[in-house]
This record gives sequence, structure tokens and C-alpha cells, in this order.
Amino acid sequence: MKINKAEIIISAVSEAQYPKDALPEIVLLGRSNVGKSSLINTLINRQHLARTSSRPGKTQTMNFYQINDQFRFVDMPGYGYAKVSRKEQEKWGEMIENYLLNRDNLRIVFLLVDSRHEPTEDDKLMYNWLKYYHLPTQIILTKFDKLSASRKKRAIKQLINILSIEPKYVLPFSSVTKDGFDACWQIIQDSISHE
Repeated sequence: MKINKAEIIISAVSEAQYPKDALPEIVLLGRSNVGKSSLINTLINRQHLARTSSRPGKTQTMNFYQINDQFRFVDMPGYGYAKVSRKEQEKWGEMIENYLLNRDNLRIVFLLVDSRHEPTEDDKLMYNWLKYYHLPTQIILTKFDKLSASRKKRAIKQLINILSIEPKYVLPFSSVTKDGFDACWQIIQDSISHE
């Protein structure tokens, strides 16, 4: 897909602020600092549309990025960040859950997991929650360029075993080498193509 237009249209904290049209939306979920903003920036070939931060817990709203006026990425607050109060984490949890269970625009969830580490308890909980509600989910294994060839195979196998997931739902991705770039776009286009 050739990107002619990409813009953040709103940072929302409640349903009342969601865009009111029927454009399909792709949600990005993952723990803090897993690479959600980098994934967006890489896919649209723009360095700074989605703000990346070395400080975890920075995204505290649902950020809606409109692409070519055809679909949107919805970047959710990262989970599992200890320095945010329990109350704040619960507020984010409610906000994310409300969107996932009630938003008709939702087409697919990209659940990002850091390839350098075993899936965390939060990753497992989130994946099982998505599975329980039958939400279409694609696991994106981020930072894949940081692994050696043998560790890459091991990371994929480990994730498949831990989450009991079919291999086709696991996509290794690197914003540095563009590993997984074309495959990711194919998934996006397949998920929005019935519009």
C-alpha cells in the first residue's frame, strides 16, 4: 500500500471521543516499550508520526492514526508497567477492554511481544483474554533483528508452545531490517478488504 496520508486524529480516553465513522481499525496491544509506535512508523515509512519513547508508560491514551483515509491504527497504552499506579493501570485496563468488546470498527488485534524475552504473564493473560472473546489476533514478535539465527528459531518455537498458538498467527518483525514488513501489510489488507 502506498501511503499518501497518515495523521493522528485523536487521543481518546472514552467511547464518546472515538471517531464516529465506520473506517476499519487495527489495534496495537503490548507491554510498555515493546515497539508499538516503531511498528506504525515503519509500516507507513514515517519516522515520527507515532511518538516513540525510551520511557515506558508514556502512551496513556488510545491514539487513533488515520491512514490514507482507508483505515486506522489504534495504539493502546502499554500494559505491565510497574511505575504507574495500580489505579491508573486499572483505568487503562477498563478503557482498553471497553474498546475491544464494543467497537464495531475493530478488524484485528496486533498483540506485540518482545522476541528477546519469553512472553510475560501479562502477555499470556492478554492473549488468553483475546482468545476467550474470539477476537481476531495476530502476534507480532518485535525487535527480531536483535536475535541470532538460532535464537530466532527458538523464540518462534517458544512463543508457539507457551501460547498454544498456530504458527500462521505469529509474525516476526523488525523495524530496523524491515523483516515481516510485507507480510504485515498483507494481513492488514486482508483484514480491511471486505469493506
